[in-house]
Amino acid sequence: MKEEKYSGMGAILGPDGVTFRVWAPNAEKIFVIGSFNDWNESINEMEHEENGFWSFHSTDASEGDEYKFIIHYRGNVLHRNDPYALKMTNSVGNSVVYDLWRDFKNHEFMPPPLNELVIYELHIGTFNREGKDGDQVGDFYTAAKKLDYIKDLGINAVEIMPVAEFPGDNSWGYNPANPFAVEEAYGGPDALKHFIFEAHMRGIAVILDVVYNHLGPSDLALWQFDGWEENGMGGIYFYNDERASTPWGDTRPDYGRPEVRNYLRDNAMLWLEAFQCDGLRFDATAIIRLVNMEDHNGPILEEGVDFLKSLNHEIKEKFPHKILIAEDLKSDSSVTAALDQGGLGFDCQWGVGFSHILRNVLTISSDQDRSLQTIENLLYSKFNDDIYQKVIYTESHDEVANMDTKRLPEEIQPGDAEGEYAKKKSTLGALIVFTAPGIPMIFQGQEFLTFEHFQDSKPIDWGRLEHFGGIVNLYRDLINFRKSSEGFARGLNGQGIEVLHRDEEGLVLVYTRFHQDDATNPAIVVLNFSVETKYNYQFGIHQDGSWNVIFNSGWSGYDQVFAEVEVSTIHSSEGINGKQHALTVDIPSYGGLILTR
Repeated sequence: MKEEKYSGMGAILGPDGVTFRVWAPNAEKIFVIGSFNDWNESINEMEHEENGFWSFHSTDASEGDEYKFIIHYRGNVLHRNDPYALKMTNSVGNSVVYDLWRDFKNHEFMPPPLNELVIYELHIGTFNREGKDGDQVGDFYTAAKKLDYIKDLGINAVEIMPVAEFPGDNSWGYNPANPFAVEEAYGGPDALKHFIFEAHMRGIAVILDVVYNHLGPSDLALWQFDGWEENGMGGIYFYNDERASTPWGDTRPDYGRPEVRNYLRDNAMLWLEAFQCDGLRFDATAIIRLVNMEDHNGPILEEGVDFLKSLNHEIKEKFPHKILIAEDLKSDSSVTAALDQGGLGFDCQWGVGFSHILRNVLTISSDQDRSLQTIENLLYSKFNDDIYQKVIYTESHDEVANMDTKRLPEEIQPGDAEGEYAKKKSTLGALIVFTAPGIPMIFQGQEFLTFEHFQDSKPIDWGRLEHFGGIVNLYRDLINFRKSSEGFARGLNGQGIEVLHRDEEGLVLVYTRFHQDDATNPAIVVLNFSVETKYNYQFGIHQDGSWNVIFNSGWSGYDQVFAEVEVSTIHSSEGINGKQHALTVDIPSYGGLILTR
């Protein structure tokens, strides 16, 4: 590189203009055009550097200028956006020169440890449209106005669905067209910085969803970027054979090309370093590590495995406190095994099993068909002897996104999602999520019984917040007990779990959660999966003494239709069922209790 050129990729701002650099190994010549040269296609020719890189330094360009690359290949003249563009006018518009490090200040924020993490998944476009008309999507500024609410709820981490520039204004975000640019409809990169700063000021970590298993497939400037392709496929950024295939088109990145691996690596570092995100949730990692994600025992995509290992190793070396989550959905312990043990090195993973099994138990209409053995199996399931290597939930964007997989209250009581059973069973599910081993997560609006399936064009109804304020308080209490915010229920963020009692006929399940540093002071969770309120129900425990009912899902203060069960101090008695001691409690219909000493 010549001395006056700045290092990096894309449009690199410096004290004396902008250096433009692009990778296009098959191009014959390239020009950069933009508002700084009146879009003249023949005056600013880029210099061919080594290994297929091209660059041009302009002293006329500055922040805010729009630009494109003109690539000449075998008689074709290709207008291309910058693969590294940090800002776009829109997904098919122009790249925009952007100062990534302007006014940068290190927040020095530390996310909570995994055993205290409580995640709130949200979609920026629909989360809050306050102050916007009905045709406009929500953005980072409107979303930031709800951060005080999220903090008050007790949430300490938000997980944001993908925000890279996508086609149009409405999308889930899993179709990135310009991976380095923040969606302009969401406010662009400045708005994302604003949101993260405001979250950090409130003690809330920000985890960003990223998509490295495929790109696009529409409005995709990377497709046949420099003109070259094989088999009619995607060219230099993609596999050009059967390995290109994904459920979303033939757009799997070529993890074997160093330049493509660096491209994805640079993208991850962008979010973690420049934007100061506290973690990344990798979408569909099975598509990165398996040739065919449907064939768990099929061939491994070794290049994809190497990419994930290398990236996670670098992130952990540079940012050991950042959180790495995989959506793998294969229940494969190697995903969250340590790198030095041959694993991929993710901290935790989404697993389809917990949600589907728990939802199935809760939505069965007949009590006699309900099996508690499946719940017990869920409680004991873990990866690599660490209960915090899995994220658990009853609702995520995937579970609630179409007419076949509705929001849980609607599935429980179709057509009457605000009915008694929908309230009781869905909050019973919440009680399990916040007390079971794992990292609990809820989806936006779940805490006020949102029942319509998730659509990227329809905002959540904040009017329900006041109407279901009692249910919101129930979630708030569960979240704070889960974090042991007031010093209660420390066992809920420990590694220990033991099922004390399983009554298949009476449909009562009792388990204890304990912290390894204080095993003699557990939290006991008592669950009733039947329509009958249980009075004077007795079960065995290991510890004696007095116990306080710190949470009762049947308290009428949460909702007037709940049958109130007295909250009181309970004293242990002589043991039963092989346990040294016993407790006798009243358990609400389709509800439960948390007890501590």
